[in-house]
Amino acid sequence: MITFRDIHKSFGGKPVLSGVTLEIEDGEVMFIIGTSGVGKSVTIKLLVGLLALDRGEIWLDDLRLDTLSEKNFFPIRKRVGMVFQNATLFDSLSLAENVALPLRKHKGMRQRDALVEAEHRLEQVGMREFAHRFPAELSDGMRKRAAIARTLTVDPEVVLFDEPTTGLDPVSARRIDRLIRTLSDEVGVTSIVVSHDLTSIFSIADRIAFLYRGLVHLVGTPDQFRSSPDPVVQQFISGRSSGEMETPGF
Repeated sequence: MITFRDIHKSFGGKPVLSGVTLEIEDGEVMFIIGTSGVGKSVTIKLLVGLLALDRGEIWLDDLRLDTLSEKNFFPIRKRVGMVFQNATLFDSLSLAENVALPLRKHKGMRQRDALVEAEHRLEQVGMREFAHRFPAELSDGMRKRAAIARTLTVDPEVVLFDEPTTGLDPVSARRIDRLIRTLSDEVGVTSIVVSHDLTSIFSIADRIAFLYRGLVHLVGTPDQFRSSPDPVVQQFISGRSSGEMETPGF
């Protein structure tokens, strides 16, 4: 479904991605992992046109994305939704009103109908009872679930998650994990998850792509990662520090 071919991206003349090639299958949960600054978030932002690549190709099915104008990216962003690390909800609006916004903008729904549909979407993520609460009244985990509900309103084929469990308590983090897995298993959504959370990685991923020194160092299932003899992979999994693993931050 999604193909990155020989992707290069630099900032200020400093290479971050130096030939990333990766294929992501329809309906799978793919985790992109690696040390800080290795280009994980950059990779998914390239997919939705938030950043422009320097060289390479990005494909969604048979459509090449890296050549599209900003205007032509609009329909792509309905097919590919993104949940940012911060929930990015409007504090002055209730959860239902936040979720209703894309329904009004992209589907032309009246406010009343949009709010009814928003409550249905909040029910999908276990948040319907909080539909009329404001973001400031809720925990980080609850706000992230509401942000996921908002992303789902345009019925995306693909959802990108940027560090979805960062800063959450373990119970909230595992709720987000189950929600991502459910979206794949029951709705058929393809999920691409950027994460450092080893519990998430090894409990819900179908496959994992490990970025190292600007390239995809290894792609495989959780079991393949656990059993890999590669010292760089094992070092990351175990959390042991080493100068070899250090990547300049960006």
